[in-house]
Amino acid sequence: MKTELIIRSNSSDIDFALLKDGKLIQLNKETGDNKFSVGDIFLAKIGKVLPGLNASFVNVGYPKDGFLHYHDLGAQVQSMNKFIKKVSTGRYKEFTLKNFRFEKDINKDGSINDVLKSGQNLLVQIVKEPISTKGPRLSSELSIAGRFLVLVPFSDRISVSQKIADPKEKERLKRLAKSIKPKGFGVILRTVAENKKVAELDKDLQNSLDRWKTMCKRIANTNTPTKILSELNRASSILRDVMNDSFTNIVTNDETLKVEIKEYLQEIYPEKENIVRLHRSKVPIFEKYGIERQIKTSFGKTVSMSRGAYLVIEHTEALHVIDVNSGNRSNKAGSQEETALEVNLIAATEIARQLQLRDMGGIIVIDFIDMHESKNRNKLYQHLKEQMSFDRTKHKILPPSKFGLVQITRQRVRPELSIKTTEPNPNKNGEVEAPIVLLDKIESDLDRILSNPKNKKVMLNVHPFVASYLTKGLSSIRFRWYLKHKKWISIIPRDAYQYLHYKFKVRK
Repeated sequence: MKTELIIRSNSSDIDFALLKDGKLIQLNKETGDNKFSVGDIFLAKIGKVLPGLNASFVNVGYPKDGFLHYHDLGAQVQSMNKFIKKVSTGRYKEFTLKNFRFEKDINKDGSINDVLKSGQNLLVQIVKEPISTKGPRLSSELSIAGRFLVLVPFSDRISVSQKIADPKEKERLKRLAKSIKPKGFGVILRTVAENKKVAELDKDLQNSLDRWKTMCKRIANTNTPTKILSELNRASSILRDVMNDSFTNIVTNDETLKVEIKEYLQEIYPEKENIVRLHRSKVPIFEKYGIERQIKTSFGKTVSMSRGAYLVIEHTEALHVIDVNSGNRSNKAGSQEETALEVNLIAATEIARQLQLRDMGGIIVIDFIDMHESKNRNKLYQHLKEQMSFDRTKHKILPPSKFGLVQITRQRVRPELSIKTTEPNPNKNGEVEAPIVLLDKIESDLDRILSNPKNKKVMLNVHPFVASYLTKGLSSIRFRWYLKHKKWISIIPRDAYQYLHYKFKVRK
């Protein structure tokens, strides 16, 4: 598997595209005005305390106050309150917690009134970015993520990622973590820590500990609310979380960003430093790597798949609904059940990609094509789980119901990525899909038709505008089809056709 990270920078935003074998699987945007990212830590002021909800509103500087529930306080919140009071004076500088006297854990079934008071200062971390009309979701159980481990202040717990299956490796990592862990801090060992040596783990832990000390220095004489620790920029956080041996290419069109990435890779993955390159071509970077086309064809209401099958994705306030359709797919399978299974497996793979690509969260309901045999439903369920295993966002998948519906819950920590894929309709008022989205559907049908060697002559009837789009220039799209299929496609303009209307005619 070949993994590439393509980074496009402009005056205010940075776009990150993660490709696996040339296919877009993740798209992120970092905007200059986003001051409330997941992982940011604030010295905030407690607002209204709500005993009925056992929660409190917290002022972090966003127009809407953040929300902090009692269960997100952390067992050692009283120790944190004591620590903040000491550090705020500017005289207490023992940030390692080595000689700090801890308070008792709070009661897990207690009341927020017993812990927080309106107007007091508290360290909080953003766990969910502001979405729609809601402010950020907060936690005062802080964590500082590194490459191999996560440092948890005011804790003594050592835990290992559940994705590390080998019990001997889990025990080894726990033993190593115990030998290097400073007093007063807990440690969570990440999946990438598997088979790492103690020196690598200790270096990562010291980096996180240095970030903690730097953060504590900012607490003294600081007005609230103030951000005192920022999560890494998106480029660094993506590399920190997903960097592995499969990475073959990291390309950016920004010289400064290239230098920053190389410096970061020298710390976390020095053997991959040479894969960072600067994009110098006159062709825009997202065009060069086929990302612009994939964005247009992946973010619409309808998503095309191989052999004419497609998905329809609808969004409501409460949930997302995905409908699987076989379309005009040719039936080479022996029965309707086999066809349904084949389409469903293709759809499951694409759905796993779409959830990660769009960063869809909350409740997702998928209406797969009905299958009557339980072994086929189980095969689909196992395949979907396997495809979703590559998704680092927390999720849960339920087996198919009697109605053929599959329900997924996926953690939502930031607004869903939404990209407009429509353009003004040249025929009338309103909007239609962009030409490249229509082109993707046409090419999918063309592949299906030409997969049958009996189809000798193929004619395509389309709207005149689309016909011009397909035949324009010496290296036209039609000429590209000829090079691919070794067959000339006749394109006939039809004035009576609507913009999205097209029809293939085949002679054997």
